[in-house]
Amino acid sequence: MSILESIASPADLRRLPVERLPELAAEMRTVICDQVSRTGGHLAPNLGVVELTIALHYVFDFAHDRLLFDVGHQCYPHKLLTGRLPMLASLRTRKGMSGFPAPAESPYDLFSVGHAGTGISTAVGMARGDSLLDEAWNPKTNPDGRRVVTLIGDASIVNGVAMEGLNNAGTLTRQFLIVLNDNGMSISHPQGALSQYFDRLRLSHLYADFKRGAHRVLKHVPGGSLLEEAYHKMGEATKAMIAEGAWFEHFGLVTVGPIDGHNIPSLIEFLAEAREFDRPMVLHVKTVKGKGFDFSEGDATAFHSPKPFTVEGCSVEVRSSGRSFTTAAADALIDAMDRDEKVVACTAAMPEGTGLDAVIKRFPDRTWDTGICESHAMDMMAGLAKAGLKPFFAVYCTFLQRAFDQAFQEVSLQELPVRLLLDRAGLVGGDGALHHGFCDVALLRTLPGSCVMAAIDEPSLRAAVEFMRAYEDGLSSVRYPRDSVSDVLVDKHCPAFELGRARLLTEEQRDADAVVLAFGTPAIAALEAVQMLREEYTIEVYDARFAKPIDAALVRSLLTRDTPVITVEDHSLIGGFGAAVLETAQEFSLDTSRVTRLGLPDSWIHQDPRASQLAEAGIDARGIARAIRLAAAAADDQFAPPHKAEHQV
Repeated sequence: MSILESIASPADLRRLPVERLPELAAEMRTVICDQVSRTGGHLAPNLGVVELTIALHYVFDFAHDRLLFDVGHQCYPHKLLTGRLPMLASLRTRKGMSGFPAPAESPYDLFSVGHAGTGISTAVGMARGDSLLDEAWNPKTNPDGRRVVTLIGDASIVNGVAMEGLNNAGTLTRQFLIVLNDNGMSISHPQGALSQYFDRLRLSHLYADFKRGAHRVLKHVPGGSLLEEAYHKMGEATKAMIAEGAWFEHFGLVTVGPIDGHNIPSLIEFLAEAREFDRPMVLHVKTVKGKGFDFSEGDATAFHSPKPFTVEGCSVEVRSSGRSFTTAAADALIDAMDRDEKVVACTAAMPEGTGLDAVIKRFPDRTWDTGICESHAMDMMAGLAKAGLKPFFAVYCTFLQRAFDQAFQEVSLQELPVRLLLDRAGLVGGDGALHHGFCDVALLRTLPGSCVMAAIDEPSLRAAVEFMRAYEDGLSSVRYPRDSVSDVLVDKHCPAFELGRARLLTEEQRDADAVVLAFGTPAIAALEAVQMLREEYTIEVYDARFAKPIDAALVRSLLTRDTPVITVEDHSLIGGFGAAVLETAQEFSLDTSRVTRLGLPDSWIHQDPRASQLAEAGIDARGIARAIRLAAAAADDQFAPPHKAEHQV
């Protein structure tokens, strides 16, 4: 039995001698890499925190103490040490281990987290809560109380929410440990002045210099008297590593380090001292993202969250799944920038994920990566639009939510033409509920003057980007999934986008048994459903193209034909495209009793392959075919002539 197989809980870990822990770390890296090579998942972030996670669980008892993650995609080692090795074989599937902290899996996971910057704030909340309930650790009054630790990394510290958390953490008068995992990386290379500060930071000099420097710093820091007192309570190792003039001192936080995040004995020593420190502290830990394998250390960005891959000797081959919407969007943007020098673009820490890495290489002076700060990026785009440029913001659909206030205040209210390329729209597969893009339509439809679109394939996406380039009347967006582009319509001409006009994808059938009005890539699934039912029904399929402004003339026409209408979207039914159809019908006082809406339910759809998630929501080809049968059969029962009675549900 391996060491890892013998660990059912962190209590088993703490029974191991320290000298066995590097062997355990090697085993953990091997099983993580083997599994991710089969299923995909977050590789480099997890490989980089193996020793750090071991040391944290070795020193603290997180069955009692609090451990909160920021971002969460570095949690695999934590899960392996908390009894979830048997779940690893089904990583990122419904029956297996989630790729992010998941309270439903284990009491060791306190929050489901997948967006950056939140860990410090939630930890401050738990620290305050424990204090109010008299459960907080205090060396004198409650030595058996709870300690609080939050782990933040991958450049999340530059996020605005993290800054707000730090500002409040410094006001605590109890134990509170922030472990800064500084791997010199975000998803890609970190951006901004703060990241440059960390690049310059080096290990400190002599203990005497630190001691003098610490006293000098403490005298000028708000709350310095408390820190001065706390300084005397530190262990010698921690005192010797106080970072003189550290940036975090300005928040009232004692800063220790940086220390080697792969030296387990050293980590344990510092964490053991930090465990007994009764004031807020930042422990700055230097790690190597992708640690343990040459290919992941050499290209931590590519192996941040790779698709399944194979390793043969010195070569690594990532499994290809066809041309992606992401690549298609980047190429469309490059084409627009080639033809129009006013087009500019940005992303928020996702150049590879959104395809903008290729755009940055081509147009380095007109494309920016702002780092993990979607709100800033949206406001910056507003400024560029106000200056007379044509800005495109490429952002994951789920991360758009973090910039909605800016989309409202600085973009829509000012009637500025900022353009949103919404990658990863709808169901995203293995990342699960944390990253589903399920509410962008509902959010953006509320903004006066907004133009909300969806693409169904690459020609459609290119046409949408070209429409947005010329659209100057306000905020515009186009959504597309984390998937390969379809070639079903490759032989058909894709007409240009016209504001508020849908596109008929099939032959016109005035006596059709049903009409499918699809928003986005479910239109392709609807065409597949038509093929399944071609011997039974005649069906029209429309690519709606716009959720706002909706094709009101088409809706009015369809709902006056006594034909069942099925709307389908890879978005929440609440506030989505189908809801827009019903609202439009109400405006015309039309009967909606024959409208069936398909979309994401009012419940969470957790990690699984995207195809399984689409089937669960009933918006794959079979689900759409089933809905057509039901709608047509209901119409037959009430209105259809006798020759249709043989149609079966």
